[in-house]
Amino acid sequence: LQVVRDQISHCTVKLRQTTGLMEYCLEVIKENDPSGFLQISDALIRRVHLTEDQWGKGTLTPRMTTDFDLNLDNAPLLQSIHQLDFVQMKVSSPVPAPPILQLEECCTHNNSATLSWKQPPLSTVQVEGYILELDDGNGGQFREVYVGKETMCTVDGLHFNSTYSARVKAFNKTGVSPYSKTLVLQTSEDTQSEEQTLPFPVPLERSQLRRMSPFSSTLNLQPSFPGRSYFELRSSAHQLSLHSSLQSLNSAGEPRASGIFLLVFAWFSFDPSSAHADIIFSNDNLTVTCNSYDDRVVLGKTGFSKGLHYWELSIDRYDNHPDPAFGVARIDVLKDAMLGKDDKAWAMYVDNNRSWFMHNNSHTNRTEGGITKGATVGVLLDLTRRTLTFSINEDQQGPVAFENLEGLFFPAVSLNRNVQVGART
Repeated sequence: LQVVRDQISHCTVKLRQTTGLMEYCLEVIKENDPSGFLQISDALIRRVHLTEDQWGKGTLTPRMTTDFDLNLDNAPLLQSIHQLDFVQMKVSSPVPAPPILQLEECCTHNNSATLSWKQPPLSTVQVEGYILELDDGNGGQFREVYVGKETMCTVDGLHFNSTYSARVKAFNKTGVSPYSKTLVLQTSEDTQSEEQTLPFPVPLERSQLRRMSPFSSTLNLQPSFPGRSYFELRSSAHQLSLHSSLQSLNSAGEPRASGIFLLVFAWFSFDPSSAHADIIFSNDNLTVTCNSYDDRVVLGKTGFSKGLHYWELSIDRYDNHPDPAFGVARIDVLKDAMLGKDDKAWAMYVDNNRSWFMHNNSHTNRTEGGITKGATVGVLLDLTRRTLTFSINEDQQGPVAFENLEGLFFPAVSLNRNVQVGART
């Protein structure tokens, strides 16, 4: 069975690569610019011939037959069973002591919380692992968000401006320890709140308001965390407060809001730890490109599960008319295909003339108008109305792209080596 599973996995990868090449060829055939087509046609023909030559080399030959010649000799086993003798032994092994939360290493940043703990200094009982629990940020039931051997964990995707309770317990073969003391922590108000009249989307020249929100003035954010948990909560009643007249971008790209509303900011950069290996990072992980002609996916570091969020992607380089895609995705989205090819991403892909919306490999709402070098793509994720809207150069591109969105979403981009994108978060 393992041999068959391995071959299925190998064939699936090969089929996916070949299907991707076929789709890419179809897109190339649609190319309207003869010079652009001639620039890539020769390399594409060689690539197709190479794929065709390699396709049948052992890949589709079954590695296992259906005939098994089994001869089970159970005589030695029966003899050993008859010779068994049973002795009951009682061994007293205590359960671990309650862990101690290390407040000096615990902190929050945006909608993430980092917690650290240790065993009591005088404890000699062996510990096999720990269980970290958080409530829902609204005084509800505790839930397990991390189980493992590490003594530090970052929980992402929490609600902004919410109060959570955390506790941890240890376990070994004998049983589970009592809980540690409960730690109450406050997630960030997206770094700072301001009551002001601002256009929407927020202009780039806004003041830089980033700061940490630790539990006390002595806490520090650690540079890396061995344990990481992506925690999705849907039951909290806390809502981001915005003026009721704040609307999505209209067709002219002008704001419809007037008066005073509460606006809170959050920053993120691209995440090297979850990106495809072909993605190239620069500018403190705010700029990305790729060293492959195939589309590769990169996510933002911050996940959103509620509220209203807007960010922009600047097209810093655009060669040979590629089709970059912009949108949101789950943390486990496919990283080696265009954004929107699977059911874990919601995206708009665009060339120099037109754009499409794509989710689960379904292409909808072809819209005229594309991108060039220097263009700006805006992404408006409204988790209050559960919608996703796109804009190009501050003009809304097409209708509302997606509706009924719910859960934890990360900003996402897919691109190849012919395009470079910078994030304005």
